[in-house]
Amino acid sequence: MEERRELFGRCPFVTAQKIIAGKWAIIILHILSLETHRFGELQKLIPELKQATLTKQLRNLEEYGLVKRYVFPQVPPKVEYSLTDIGKEFKIVLDSISVWGEKYIEHIKLSEDVQHDAE
Repeated sequence: MEERRELFGRCPFVTAQKIIAGKWAIIILHILSLETHRFGELQKLIPELKQATLTKQLRNLEEYGLVKRYVFPQVPPKVEYSLTDIGKEFKIVLDSISVWGEKYIEHIKLSEDVQHDAE
């Protein structure tokens, strides 16, 4: 474990894994890569995500510099979340994950069809 901490910031794989390790991080980054959202909008887009978990994930992504939180100077408070410049750089990774995910889903479907035909 200590070795992993020492590698954070030096090894690109350990660094990336640490940043996107949260269960919902990739989904949140994907949604924010499409457009800026308020907290309530994110909750509606990911209904199975609990409020406390969304808060924690957003704070972590903000701490790592991928997400920025903008608080409008108004009453009632209005807060929006968007990707930072380095967060926007992650879009290419999200696009690659999407392509791979689609291929994997197709692979699973084909495997299930083969198994079903064999029965």
